[in-house]
Amino acid sequence: MKYEVKPAEKSTVRITIHFSGEEWADANNQAYLKNRSRYTVNGFRRGKAPKHVLEMYYGKGLFYEDALNILYADHYGTILEAEKEHFTPVGEPVLSLGDDFSEENIVLVAETPVKPDVAIESYKGIKIPKYEYTVTDADVEKEIEDVRERVADKIDVTDRPARDGDTVKIDFVGVADGEKFDGGSAEGYDLTLGSHSFIPGFEEAVVGMTIGEVKEIPVTFPEDYQAENLKGKPAVFTVTLHKITGKALPALDDAFARKMGSDTLEAYTAKVRERLEKNAASRSLNETENSIVTEIAKGATAEIPQAMIDKQTEASMQRMEYNLMYQGIKLDDYLNYIGTTREEYKKNFEEDARRTVLHQLIVEKIIALENITASEEEIAEKVAEQAKSVGKEPEEYRKTMDPRQLEYLENDIKVTKLFEFLMANNEMYPAEAK
Repeated sequence: MKYEVKPAEKSTVRITIHFSGEEWADANNQAYLKNRSRYTVNGFRRGKAPKHVLEMYYGKGLFYEDALNILYADHYGTILEAEKEHFTPVGEPVLSLGDDFSEENIVLVAETPVKPDVAIESYKGIKIPKYEYTVTDADVEKEIEDVRERVADKIDVTDRPARDGDTVKIDFVGVADGEKFDGGSAEGYDLTLGSHSFIPGFEEAVVGMTIGEVKEIPVTFPEDYQAENLKGKPAVFTVTLHKITGKALPALDDAFARKMGSDTLEAYTAKVRERLEKNAASRSLNETENSIVTEIAKGATAEIPQAMIDKQTEASMQRMEYNLMYQGIKLDDYLNYIGTTREEYKKNFEEDARRTVLHQLIVEKIIALENITASEEEIAEKVAEQAKSVGKEPEEYRKTMDPRQLEYLENDIKVTKLFEFLMANNEMYPAEAK
């Protein structure tokens, strides 16, 4: 086998693979042995007809496709390994036969999408917004109130109308243009008022209803509503309220704090503040790093293969599917409810996917340009941190680690160093908090 690699259009390489007559004959024989039981010829038991007989009976090229697949499987991976210093494949190749293909000229062509180079106009001396989030007393109080809401006892309410924060059990029937529509009706539906689960105006109108009350609620679907046939349309929901469930909040005292794992309310409040401050610091760093790459990306270009965008888009779809799953909703049911398909909905993620891939390429390029590395001592320190968190000795823990975990730690160190470098070499100014 011999091959040659040449750059092609749109961040692909053309790998032209030449096979010898002996390799072709051997692949054809393997294909024959693999598939002969599928064919019958008069005078031979199934799977016993010689190869040349089958070719005479079914055609000379009977095993060509399988033979080519065998050659591809045997050699493509070897070629990629040999060329790994020159390009990185990011998707499956498009295969074709070489010009004038024949038994004397066995040529297979693989058009392979590869990671592109990114041209960066500048990554130093740029004015970049830096985000800084702080935690106030009001933030701490709100967090504690939210916790009280979450751990509150549920109580049946019979002596008052429904109000924000209550969970109501309702039946509803929606009508638009005089007809019911898909997803517009349900019985025994549990709705938490104030959750904004329904379109604007619906939950607000349920507030104030009493048990047994039937009410018609006029609404208008948003112009950007997912279902095309309902965008901007007026509709009327007939709602029957069957049950109201409220909350009995725990008293804000040391007993509450002990339930939350602290000895006193003062200690619990300090613990909440510490957690919020840690989250604020993380948010500040994440948004600042994102603003750095966003500014650099304004002067960066790359010919990104569709395969990379598709992979990132699929990852976004999977995250969405997991999030829905945690809420007890299947993705297919959700897509059916909003009247679209998986492939159509994926298009919503394409712009973000393209931007994410470009940002990743920028980060990798600057790390390479600045020769940013992670030392063995730095990696060992990270391993020790993780080992401590699970109560193990570093040496013992490292033996159980997957090589990909070590690669992730190494990359994390490089990325941290990169952003320290970029913050030190650009003009960072305070940004308005989002």
